[in-house]
Amino acid sequence: MHHLNIDIETFSSIDLKKAGLYRYVQSPDFQILLFAYSFNNDPVRIIDQAQGELIPTYVVQALADPFVIKHAYNAAFEWYSLNKFFLSPIEQWRCTMMHGLYCGYTAGLGPTGEAMGLPQDKRKLGIGSSLIRTFCTPTKPSKANGMRTRTLPHHEPEKWRLFKEYCVGDVVAEKEILRRLYAFPVPEQEQRLWELDQRINARGLACDLRMVDGALAVDEQVTGELRQEAITLTGLDNPKSVQQLTKWLEEETGEEVENLQKGTVSKLIGKLDEGKARRVLEIRQELSKTSTKKYAAMREVICSDGRVRGLLQFYGANRTGRWAGRLVQIHNLPKNFLSALEYARTLVVDRNVDMLKFVYGNVPDTLSQLIRTAFVAPDGRVLLVADFSAIEARVLSWVAGEHWRLEVFKSHGKIYEASASQMFGVPLDRIVKGNPEYDLRALGKIAELALGYQGAVGALTSMDHKGELDEEKKPEIVTRWRNANRRIVDLWYSMEAAALEVMQTGQPVGVRGLIFARQSHYDTGQDFFTITLPSGRKLYYAKPFLQQNDFGKPALHYWGMDQTTKKWTVLSTYGGKLVENCVQAIARDCLAVSLVRLEQAGYETVLHVHDEVGIEARDAAELDRVLEIMAQPISWAPGLPLKADGFATQFYMKD
Repeated sequence: MHHLNIDIETFSSIDLKKAGLYRYVQSPDFQILLFAYSFNNDPVRIIDQAQGELIPTYVVQALADPFVIKHAYNAAFEWYSLNKFFLSPIEQWRCTMMHGLYCGYTAGLGPTGEAMGLPQDKRKLGIGSSLIRTFCTPTKPSKANGMRTRTLPHHEPEKWRLFKEYCVGDVVAEKEILRRLYAFPVPEQEQRLWELDQRINARGLACDLRMVDGALAVDEQVTGELRQEAITLTGLDNPKSVQQLTKWLEEETGEEVENLQKGTVSKLIGKLDEGKARRVLEIRQELSKTSTKKYAAMREVICSDGRVRGLLQFYGANRTGRWAGRLVQIHNLPKNFLSALEYARTLVVDRNVDMLKFVYGNVPDTLSQLIRTAFVAPDGRVLLVADFSAIEARVLSWVAGEHWRLEVFKSHGKIYEASASQMFGVPLDRIVKGNPEYDLRALGKIAELALGYQGAVGALTSMDHKGELDEEKKPEIVTRWRNANRRIVDLWYSMEAAALEVMQTGQPVGVRGLIFARQSHYDTGQDFFTITLPSGRKLYYAKPFLQQNDFGKPALHYWGMDQTTKKWTVLSTYGGKLVENCVQAIARDCLAVSLVRLEQAGYETVLHVHDEVGIEARDAAELDRVLEIMAQPISWAPGLPLKADGFATQFYMKD
């Protein structure tokens, strides 16, 4: 096999960050400006297409040659862009960014090179962003630039020379990252899954543009009315201002207002009688529900055929390998609890604000709940939505070998009731609606959601959204749950001990079918703590070391992306967090198996979110077959009881 490393620079009048790759490339004015490449270990060459140079015939032929593997950083961009002009099957591409993510590094060519400690001459040049703004995006006309709408090479020859150097440098940096990772290969099944991900993203998801435009129009009208009402009630120039509104509320109520966060506003409304202050807070609450950003994002992303594409990021969740949302962020869409969803959609499409107010009251909240319904099945098709039932709880029980829980999942599946039964010694058949013991189900549910990954009182408090738990009884609930799930508790401490042993001795350790190990490569300077999952996939923790944690105990530390600060920094972990990583990763692998099986069975997946799959089908009757495929045993997970539930619909929703 030969290897061709590629980086391109392009122009399009469409905003890439807002509209995404697919609409960007589909723009009629899309153009490849620069094409930098390197065959095998040859020096990097660059083709200046903007100034009339042509990509050599042998390179064009190589793009379609199955014996030439094409490499690029974020290869989806190069693959889709080049396929507008040349044939280059996705199966022949390898993504170096995905390889880096698989090995525990961050996204971005520059940040990854920095995290790996690449020498300066092998790193991405830092001048790229300004050069891309100059040559790759439209120019705002002005007298100074001769009223031009685009900057071409002859307008800025020195910058263009730098831009060519920058493009060449990207290939150099990508090749060096690839060289440093070659000893830690991406498994073949992950490569095939990445290819499937590109096909799903390119396939896209139908979007109801009438619904999107209606929602934006309704929101503009209602938001304007609410803001005007707030101005009239308060007399403030800007009632959205926290400083101005806080001062007004304190003067109006005579009470100190600590802040105007969502929880604080809800408490204040509960304390106040009817009047100006309460109504102003209700308006603030209503306006905070507005989610027009999602509708606006759909408007930006939607392609000419009425489909949105590029909503999924492969390996977006770095530690577990789960997918992440992009552009519209379908992984965190608001849930819908409205009755008569279809009627609500019709009112929004018709822009019938008065009837929306009359039927549903809070219009911003209604629009928020309707966001996911803007994704639809096209004419003649139906959307099948199916998700795994309690997948994380099932995987946790399976890994830990918690037999009573596995029996629950193999039979009735009522884990909240069963957990309460185990915790409080109450017969399961007493925890049913109508009996006083049914109140225990809520305790079982909160405990299940909060305590599986070594959570304690703090985790219970975070999960107790309705305030159902007595503060004094929380420690008892933690103790009862742990006593009922001793094998899960053992798993936390076994994993923590295994991690410490690996770091202290350098020898691999097995825990419940998982292999903990230290993997290093002297020549490339790579060093990882790894966990091999039952699927054969590995979780990577870069540059591991032992250090005391906040409790004064030795703990595994490593370098990774802080999810709060989004910075590459030192992170620490512990038994419960390692269990969480492994359970979520195995659940992700179960979804991956289903995605592959569904595609092989001829189904067209158009979306998937965590443990849920959305498929465009011709007949609602196909749902049974989809659920059957998702519940099939997995060869590397013997004894793991899987179950899926689902429904057929004309628009995406939560059933």
